Amino acid sequence: MRQKRTAPQPVTAQPPSPRTVARWILRRPTALSDAEQLQLKTVLARCSELDALTRHVRSVAAMLTERQGERLPEWLDAVRQDDLPSLHTLGRVLELGSVSRLVP
Repeated sequence: MRQKRTAPQPVTAQPPSPRTVARWILRRPTALSDAEQLQLKTVLARCSELDALTRHVRSVAAMLTERQGERLPEWLDAVRQDDLPSLHTLGRVLELGSVSRLVP
């Protein structure tokens, strides 16, 4: 019993919460600390869907902040190629919004 009580326990890192990962994805990459960038890189390396989602989210954020709406069709095509239903929905909403502005 004494040996079990004094034996060191293996140290395992606590994975980041989904909320934390979402915050990292939604922030500008330059606003993340080195440690946050490394943790996010580790998370994305383990999940290809999350990696694709991150690329698309950051791409549309750059498109919006830099006012490059002409890139929307290219972004929509890239989103359609990935199996990410939530982004497909967002793509349809954005597409309908851009089309409805063209139709009187």
